[in-house]
Amino acid sequence: MAIHPIEFRYGTPEMKNIWESENKLQKMLDVESALAQAEAELGIIPLSAGEEIKNKASTQYVTLERVNEIERETNHDIASLVKALAEQCQGDAGEYVHFGATSNDIVDSSQSLLFKESIAVLQEKIERLTRLLLELAESNKENVCIGRTHGQHALPTTYGMKFALWAEEMYRQKERLDGVQKRLCVGMMTGAVGTTAALGVEGLRVHEKVSEILGLEPVSISNQVVQRDNHAEFMMVMANIATTLDKIALEIRNLQRTEIMEIGEKFDPEKQVGSSTMPHKMNPITAERICGVSRVVRSYVVAAMENNPLWHERDLTNSSCERIIFPEACILTDYILNLSLKLMGNLVFYPENIEKNLNLTRGLIMAERLMAELTRKGMGRQTAYALVRKCAIKANKDNELLSEVILTQNELEEYLSPEDVDEIMNPRTYIGSAVLMVENVLENSKNWF
Repeated sequence: MAIHPIEFRYGTPEMKNIWESENKLQKMLDVESALAQAEAELGIIPLSAGEEIKNKASTQYVTLERVNEIERETNHDIASLVKALAEQCQGDAGEYVHFGATSNDIVDSSQSLLFKESIAVLQEKIERLTRLLLELAESNKENVCIGRTHGQHALPTTYGMKFALWAEEMYRQKERLDGVQKRLCVGMMTGAVGTTAALGVEGLRVHEKVSEILGLEPVSISNQVVQRDNHAEFMMVMANIATTLDKIALEIRNLQRTEIMEIGEKFDPEKQVGSSTMPHKMNPITAERICGVSRVVRSYVVAAMENNPLWHERDLTNSSCERIIFPEACILTDYILNLSLKLMGNLVFYPENIEKNLNLTRGLIMAERLMAELTRKGMGRQTAYALVRKCAIKANKDNELLSEVILTQNELEEYLSPEDVDEIMNPRTYIGSAVLMVENVLENSKNWF
């Protein structure tokens, strides 16, 4: 019976397939195969033994059921793998399985292969989401809306600015993922305390050759494990990605609030139900799920960082923890990337509400522009600020247009005409370099992929 929501509710087939038991077993067999091939090539074991181990290092021969059966007796996963592989080899080839290696040589190298596959899936979706955000930035670069700070109406901005901002942030996440992959996805075949002693004089060459066969860079130095600062960094990058997705989804949720309703996620009224008791509800469930799951991904960072300080050359406290956090973090980060693609690919815009909210304060959002123009015309900046602030407070209190209150101020006559005030109060002409900045992001993005 399924217990964990990842089993039946969260996750995508492509990422789950990477971390399912059969694939994890195959990756460990791949490492055992690479070890045998390297040792055979360097004359440490017979060529025939290396070839036989390579041929049988497959889940076609070494089944998960058999490995689990042995582990119930041995209580050791890698020893069970070694025995299951050895018993499938013909002749005396099985005697050479795992020669010179320690368990974590197999575990860490195979995990590097899993991470490499996982990062490829994440990168592809990050790229798709970034491209989608860039398309939204392009199509909305002149879509003027109200900008908010502290939850209050501030100044006009554009939806193009929002989407371009998020697109550039997603590209930075791609760069971070690229960077951590170089440090995370490394091969290791260095033995019990990292010295390669069991492999003799050819130890370092075996270590390097195994990594070459696996398509990994060999770690330059280790103890019994690849150092966990690399893994902690990977978890922090995924937490960072999750936080960006959280940020985007949170903004969509806020903008979909009933009293704002400028944009929101698509809702299918023919099929979708918003509430079991309130028939009218159309909730932002996709965005809310992104925000909720991102909290789980971020929570793994502390555990990953605590896995770095281990006793001496290594203890086992990281192992049980990593069996949980590595697959879950990859699966859940991939899942909310998928949700984000769905969310942003089906955004609904409500232009009439965007316009309504832009003018909701009856011109108060243009107070900064009034102050700036008065200063340009010769009034002192502090004096202009105080005057406009006084008018803004009155307009807000009496529910008047700011422009009407401003025009009652006699001291403004020598600086601004009614026509000047009318032009100043147009929010669509007060977006500064917004369009240019979006276009700069779009131009820079041509070199991103």
